[in-house]
Amino acid sequence: MSAPVLWIGIPFLSGALILLFLRERISPLIGGIAAMVLALIAMAIPIDTALLLGSISIKISPSIDFLGRSFALNTADGPLLVIIYGLAALWFFGTEASGTANRFVSLGLMIVALLTASIAVEPFLFAALLLEMAAMLVIPLLVPMYQKPGRGVIRFLIYQTLAMPFILFSGWMLAGVEASPGDINTTIQAGTMLGLGFAFLLGIFPLYNWIPLITEEAPPYVAGFLLWLLPTFTIIFGLGFLDRYTWLRTSPQLSNAIQLAGVFMVASGGIFAALQKHIGRMMGYAAIAETGLLILAMGLRSTEIVNVTFLLLIPRGLELAVWALALSIMKRKAYSLRFSEVKGLARSYPIAASAIIFAHLSMTGFPLLAGFPPRLALWQELAGQSLALSFWSFLGMLGLLMGAIRTMAVFVTVEENKAWELKETWVQMLMLGLGVIGLFILGILPQIIQPFLKGLPTLFLHLGK
Repeated sequence: MSAPVLWIGIPFLSGALILLFLRERISPLIGGIAAMVLALIAMAIPIDTALLLGSISIKISPSIDFLGRSFALNTADGPLLVIIYGLAALWFFGTEASGTANRFVSLGLMIVALLTASIAVEPFLFAALLLEMAAMLVIPLLVPMYQKPGRGVIRFLIYQTLAMPFILFSGWMLAGVEASPGDINTTIQAGTMLGLGFAFLLGIFPLYNWIPLITEEAPPYVAGFLLWLLPTFTIIFGLGFLDRYTWLRTSPQLSNAIQLAGVFMVASGGIFAALQKHIGRMMGYAAIAETGLLILAMGLRSTEIVNVTFLLLIPRGLELAVWALALSIMKRKAYSLRFSEVKGLARSYPIAASAIIFAHLSMTGFPLLAGFPPRLALWQELAGQSLALSFWSFLGMLGLLMGAIRTMAVFVTVEENKAWELKETWVQMLMLGLGVIGLFILGILPQIIQPFLKGLPTLFLHLGK
């Protein structure tokens, strides 16, 4: 069997079968097990390496041709597949606790498969089309059946679609730049087109106005899944561009532009989060700030660019999963999630309220939580390059911290005679408890993810060297 069939074809087909034939009750379990099995296979069986099990030889071939395109997943992709499918399994297992419809699991598996195909396809520019296909599959998750899409969903689809021609056209121009790097005009035009494409894809300031709208309009669990998955693969796609084209890696102007875009997102996301009175929108702005940190890491002039970027990516999936699940539970009681409606809910939903605060604090880089080690590593690298960038990124984190403090104050503000209750189900308490424990484990023992991180730089031939 080939690796693309195993990690692209099978999950895509599984998602379609779950959508057509399985009931809502068991689809989270089946989808979670499928994603977990794929993660374990990626961990246990190296790609393109023969393994002997008694008299049986097992070998996963790295590539396959489909519709005239080549899809290849090599040994270096193994740790990445473990991370992606492992975190996807966490999201799928939490579906029942969140109360999300069964098509979340089915379409989620199909989206993960398409995004995995985006890192496997050759020529790699076709990844832009696969990212667009994945974005279109997200729409049925964001908009309930027979309901008119909101402004956030429409803007999201428009921006993702606008990104495609910019990236495809810039890829065509970049080939010319490689052939004649002295052509300044072509270089500037290609860099501008590429920057605009990624600005639309990642929602770089000021193009992120769809993110808080979606976190306000759409189901929180779906919005959190979107804010984790699409930026993760877009960042990997962007690192592939930097690795492939020498002039992009070595251009100080491009590095400065990337860092400037990143620090704008961190600072503005943190400041806007501190001013919000809606805990769903606050999650959106926190995700914006964290995407800004990822962009800052991409702009580092350091050999640690890949390590720092992936160190930020891994806790992000867990933080957003815990936060989004807790918001989904609270939304059953307070539909709008405004401060006025969630006031005092710590007495009724103490586990969900605590999970929101811990996930929020982790995103601020609070010590002992999962977000602290990667932010510390990023600030160490930034401090050696620009104290101004370090200051503004720290200011953004301070804004997120203020937002967490305000949220905590709202949750515990209650009339004195209101009794304590425990309205979460045992499944919800289990999932939230495991998520919060995971945040502390990654914060206290960050070295447990080192076996995955050490193999990730081999995904890129030139970055970090």
